[in-house]
Amino acid sequence: MAATGDTYYDRPAELKAFDETKAGVKGLADAGIQEIPRIFIHQPEPLPISSTPFQIPIVDLGSTDRASTVEKIREASEKLGFFQVVNHGIPVSVMNEVVQGVRRFHDQDVEVKKRFYTRDPSRTVVYNTNFDLYSSPAANWRDTFYTYMAPSPPPPEELPEVCRDIQIKYSNQVLKLGGFLFQLISEALKLNPSHLGDLDCDKGLVFAGHCYPACPQPGLTMGATKHTDDGFLTVLLQDEIGGLQILDNQQWIDVPPTPGALVVNVGDLLQMISNDKLRSVEHRAHIIFESRAISEEGKITDEEDHCKALLIILKKQIKKENPHLSDSQLDRIIERRKALLVDISTESEK
Repeated sequence: MAATGDTYYDRPAELKAFDETKAGVKGLADAGIQEIPRIFIHQPEPLPISSTPFQIPIVDLGSTDRASTVEKIREASEKLGFFQVVNHGIPVSVMNEVVQGVRRFHDQDVEVKKRFYTRDPSRTVVYNTNFDLYSSPAANWRDTFYTYMAPSPPPPEELPEVCRDIQIKYSNQVLKLGGFLFQLISEALKLNPSHLGDLDCDKGLVFAGHCYPACPQPGLTMGATKHTDDGFLTVLLQDEIGGLQILDNQQWIDVPPTPGALVVNVGDLLQMISNDKLRSVEHRAHIIFESRAISEEGKITDEEDHCKALLIILKKQIKKENPHLSDSQLDRIIERRKALLVDISTESEK
């Protein structure tokens, strides 16, 4: 049982009933509800929202002064964990089309979307409301579909027809951008430009398209609660409405959309392998009455793959420093460290 105010209710039953509709949050919004269900009501956030105008650093990737670009990325990644990039090589027309593609997916008839609705992460396309619907204290006002686009792209015919072409095109371009960003970040860490790429940090890619429908009571819920991202990097494309906030000095800072820019943030894995030199910072998405779509690309993994990625990186680092070691010797060293890595992986999900 759970409580909202003075009222107790069967929360698990209400979660199950909502989930089984497979209509998502958008289904509630489209039905014209005036009050949000209790499962979406969050406890008030004690930390304030900054009233001081703030703009996260903007890095011009088209600059010919590479040293200056690297320094800006280093400073932003160490102090704030977030920065924006412009002149990143992805045309505005492609960015606009991928946002429209995400909208087209979420605007489809419920019966069409139901074919993709699942909680099975092994499916090519996973569409649902909240991956942690049954475990979180309160549900978020958000629907999402996602697909692992690299290193093993799915067959195109398995992707949603309404956004298939732009999903592939945009993913390929972000993967290329990610490779360049990892070169710059390697240099910011005083390493060879190919260092992080050699560790395969730039090989995986997940395309996630979020929808935050119009909400009749935006002050009671969240689009995404406070969290860090568990991968290496996240490259975020906001639509014109925005909603992203980052936590800095115990206050929430709005990150309004910058036309033509992409938001980049450091993930938990990158913080780990940089020995905490770079920061994976807590952030959230707050709800605005208007509906909005966000197309997000990130190098993210689930908990099992998260751990595997750490093991692979660790093995490559040990081999590089000790080339004389045989594979069997490497495996024994990794086995001795695996328990620690599993614990780190679990802690980072809390």
